[in-house]
Amino acid sequence: MRSYALRRLLSIVPTLLMVATLVFILVRLVPGGPFDQERAVPAEVERALNAKYHLDDPVWKQYGDWLWALLSRGDLGPTFKYPNRTVNEIIALSLPVSMQLGSLAMLFALAVGVPLGVIGAVRQNTWKDTAAMAAAMVGVSVPRFVLAPLLILIFSLHLYIFPVARWETWRHMVLPVICAGLPAAAYIARLTRGGMLEVIRSDFIRTARAKGLSERVVMFKHVLKNAMIPIITSIVIEIPFLITGALLIENFFGIPGLGSQLVDAFNTSDLPVIKAQVVMFSILYMVFNLLTDVLYAAVDPRVSLK
Repeated sequence: MRSYALRRLLSIVPTLLMVATLVFILVRLVPGGPFDQERAVPAEVERALNAKYHLDDPVWKQYGDWLWALLSRGDLGPTFKYPNRTVNEIIALSLPVSMQLGSLAMLFALAVGVPLGVIGAVRQNTWKDTAAMAAAMVGVSVPRFVLAPLLILIFSLHLYIFPVARWETWRHMVLPVICAGLPAAAYIARLTRGGMLEVIRSDFIRTARAKGLSERVVMFKHVLKNAMIPIITSIVIEIPFLITGALLIENFFGIPGLGSQLVDAFNTSDLPVIKAQVVMFSILYMVFNLLTDVLYAAVDPRVSLK
């Protein structure tokens, strides 16, 4: 397993190099410049800014300097919008907020999704199964950009239970966490039910029941445990998307996370922030993919990492 993990970690480097190159090329194709978005900048000022940020250097030199700083020092460069701050500082401030939102959303998804899936499997073809899967279907079908304003309208503007925006106390966190975690909870519920029903039909489950084991022991010790592999995959792969993919949610609820920073960067053509976020998301996705494979082998001894 160690050699496999090491090979996968080493394979991240060329993949990251390709991602960084592609991101740099795509960002260069964006029309307009970083200093002509909000208001006209005098030619002298624009020349000074281009010289300060080395935008007047040849493209190959800009690419080489940026890539070397990224790979050698982890330096993501300066930000165009905030002259006295770097992209690293912006990421350091916004990443913990997005990680907190993503972690809470995943906990909510597990707390809701796994029990719903278990109910659907244990009470198959009953009204409880139908109700659980209907709730899961609604959670999967309603997109986050519809769910977010709906929650705000009901719980903030009509019932006045939770505040509309910001990220300070637990009351500010409830609606964003529900909005981010509900689709994941619905997906996990359907996955849990399907995995458990597949395991229930296995021969070793019939053997366990024939030995006189209680239904509770059979379901929770044997069925649910063996159905955890696809659930683990969905959880691990969903985490980077919850951390970096809550773009609309952070903007709806005024949360100062990566999503808000990315939208702001697109609006102001802050190209270093855009490049940094895409590269960081790629790293998160590759690392969590590796973690998925390792967890596979840890949960199921039949899985061999070669």
